[in-house]
Amino acid sequence: MNAIQRLVGGALLRHHDFRYLLSGAAASQLGSQVTLVALPLVAVVGLDASPLQVGLLTAAETAAFLLVGLPAGAWVDRMRHLPVLVRADLVRCLAVGSVPLAAAAGLLTMAQLYLVALVTGVATVFFDVAHQSLLPRLLPREQLVAGNGALETVRSSSQVAGPGLGGVLVQLLGAPLAMAADALGYLASALLLLGVRTEQPRPEPVPGRSLRADIAEGLSFVLRRPLLRVIAAATAASNFFSALLLAVQTLFWVRVLALSPAAIGLLLSASAVGGLAGALCAGPLARRFGQARLIWLSVTVTAPFALLWPLSAGGAGAPVFAAGSAVVFFGAVVYNVAQVSFRQVICPPALLGRMNATVRFLVWGTLPLGALAGGTIATAAGPRAALWVCAAGFLTVPLPLLLSPLRRLRDLPAAETGETTRAADSTEGATPRAADAASTL
Repeated sequence: MNAIQRLVGGALLRHHDFRYLLSGAAASQLGSQVTLVALPLVAVVGLDASPLQVGLLTAAETAAFLLVGLPAGAWVDRMRHLPVLVRADLVRCLAVGSVPLAAAAGLLTMAQLYLVALVTGVATVFFDVAHQSLLPRLLPREQLVAGNGALETVRSSSQVAGPGLGGVLVQLLGAPLAMAADALGYLASALLLLGVRTEQPRPEPVPGRSLRADIAEGLSFVLRRPLLRVIAAATAASNFFSALLLAVQTLFWVRVLALSPAAIGLLLSASAVGGLAGALCAGPLARRFGQARLIWLSVTVTAPFALLWPLSAGGAGAPVFAAGSAVVFFGAVVYNVAQVSFRQVICPPALLGRMNATVRFLVWGTLPLGALAGGTIATAAGPRAALWVCAAGFLTVPLPLLLSPLRRLRDLPAAETGETTRAADSTEGATPRAADAASTL
C-alpha cells in the first residue's frame, strides 16, 4: 500500500469508491496469481498433460475474447457496470472452486479444466470491459493516469507476492487445493465491490436499435482512428506471443529446467518485480518523455530481452529467464498505463463499454491463437524451440508503432467527442509544431 500511496500521493486513496475498487482488484489479483502457478501444474504434474493439451488449456482461458468479446461491450453499455462486476466475480469463484472439490473426490479431468478455463474466461471478458468502463465514471479525466497506474501497481504487486505464495501452497497442499485461494479472492472482490457507492443510472435503450448496430458503432469508433488502430495492432501482436509463452513456459520449467513448484513460484515473483517497477515509473516517465513517445519507446527498448528466455539453461536458467521477463514486463506495464488512459480519455461515456470490448476483441482475440501455436510448436520441436519463436516475435511488436504517426508525436491528442477525436487523430501529416500543441493526457 505504501507503493500505491507514493504513486498517487494519497489523494485517490481518500476517494471512497476508488479505494473499494482498488481493494477488490487486490483481492482478485492475488488469488489469480496463485492459479497462474497452480492451474498449469494441475495439468502438467497432476494429469500428465501433453504440450498440445497445455496449449489447449491456455487457449480455453482466452477463447472468450473471440467468442463474446464484441457483443459483451454492447451488452455492458446497456447495463449498470457495478452489478456486472459483482456477478462476474461470483461466477469465477464458483468455477475455480469446483477444481479442488473435484480433485478431492478423485473426479478431476482435463475436460473439467477446459470447461473451468472457458467459463472463467467468459466472466473475465464481462468483468474487464465493465471495470475499464467504470473507472472513468468514478474519477475525473486528469486523475485517470494516476488511477490506472494505481490499479497496475496492485496487479504488479500481486504478481510479485502471488506466485511465491502459490508455489508454497502447491508444494504443501497440492495444485488443486491451492486453487481454493483464487476462489476466495474472487469472493472477497465481489464483497468489496458492493462498497462502491456511486450509483450509475441504468442506460436508456435506444428504441429500435439492434445489438448489431451497437457493435458496429464500437467497431467504427476504434477502426476509424489511426492511433487506436496502430495501438491495437501492436498490442495484438504482443498478446499473441505472450500467449505462446504462457502455453510453453511451465513445460519448459518442469521438463527442461527441472524446477520444483516452489521454485516456479519464486521465478514468477522475481519476474513480476519488473511489472511493479513499471507501474510506479509510468507516470514520471510519461511526464519526462511524453505519453505518445512512451508508448513506442517502452516496448522498443525492452523487447530484445525476450531473447533471454530460450537462452536459459543449466543452474543459471531460472535467474536468466526471470531477468528477461522482468524487463519485458516493465515495458509492457508502462505501455499499458499510457495507452489505456488515452483510450479512456478520448471515448464518450456512452461508448466506453463498446470501445473497450472492441479493443479487447482485437488485441485479446489473438491469445487463443498464440496458445495453440505454442502447444503445436512445443509438440513438434520442443519447448525451447517455441521460446525462440516467441522471442523473435517480440522483436516485431514495436514495428507498427515505429511506422505510425506516434513516432512523430511527443504527447497524444486529447478529445472529448468522437468528432474532435477524428480531427485530432488525423495528424499523420502533422508538423512538429502541431504535434507539440496537442494536449497532454
